Amino acid sequence: MQKQSYELSLTTQGPTYPPSEVMDGNGDFVVIGMINRPAPGGGTDTRWGRAIVSAQSAEPPHGRNVPYTIVRELPEELTPADRDIVLHTLPLPLPVNNYPMLFAPEQRPDAWGVRRPSYPFHEVPIPDLRPEDGRRITEPITLGQWVRARGVLDVSVTDNGHSGEFSFEFADLIPDSIYTVMSLRTHDLAPAPFGPHRPGPLGIPNAFITDGRGAGRYHAKLPNPFPAPGAPGPERIVNVVLLWMSYQQNYGGAIGHFGLGGDIHAQLKLQQASFGEFVTTAGWPPPARTP
Repeated sequence: MQKQSYELSLTTQGPTYPPSEVMDGNGDFVVIGMINRPAPGGGTDTRWGRAIVSAQSAEPPHGRNVPYTIVRELPEELTPADRDIVLHTLPLPLPVNNYPMLFAPEQRPDAWGVRRPSYPFHEVPIPDLRPEDGRRITEPITLGQWVRARGVLDVSVTDNGHSGEFSFEFADLIPDSIYTVMSLRTHDLAPAPFGPHRPGPLGIPNAFITDGRGAGRYHAKLPNPFPAPGAPGPERIVNVVLLWMSYQQNYGGAIGHFGLGGDIHAQLKLQQASFGEFVTTAGWPPPARTP
């Protein structure tokens, strides 16, 4: 059995637009991920880093990057003031968003027409919530709390090369919270004519609940997740992303109603496309049952 382990990286970012899936109380993006800065010779230099980025940053066409308007850099070792930043959702419609894709076309075909403000994570208006229902998250969630998250992923190929198994161990996540795990396939974020495609769950259901200390586990087994390039069937899985669910819901075959900081918030992922060492093949369908 082929197997490989990966350490997940802390983030607040999905794709580079919107710049982040997390905001502060001033309406600026809190970015831990790929930062677009001016290149010395012109153009854009995109590297992993940390910064507070203005919501007035330029919005290029999908598939392109231009320099962000950086409010200030965030140090690797956060200051006490930085650790106390209260985290917020993005407002709807999503600012600085160039991703032309509905995330839940059957559930929310009107997603682009919804208008909502930015909410502190602990005050998101969970649908149909009543005070007596016992909301668990009632205190502000801060950047200092967010950056403690850790995760390890074990990937293996099973069933004679027909299946892939994904096993996660997490620590220091937000306690008592619903998280989900999503997959990114080869062309999910690509510009036309190859994409974009709608990212999907890594297994269904793709949800788990952390315990009171923020620990959690997740396991999924998918058919043929790593077909050889050019092989028929689904595109290869090239990344996985852990999402904190601000509305404390999961959405079946969709990763969220609004995505990208509207109701999902990336906290851990791999920094670059991965799993190139694995190849799977489609299995034969099981024989039909006789009456």
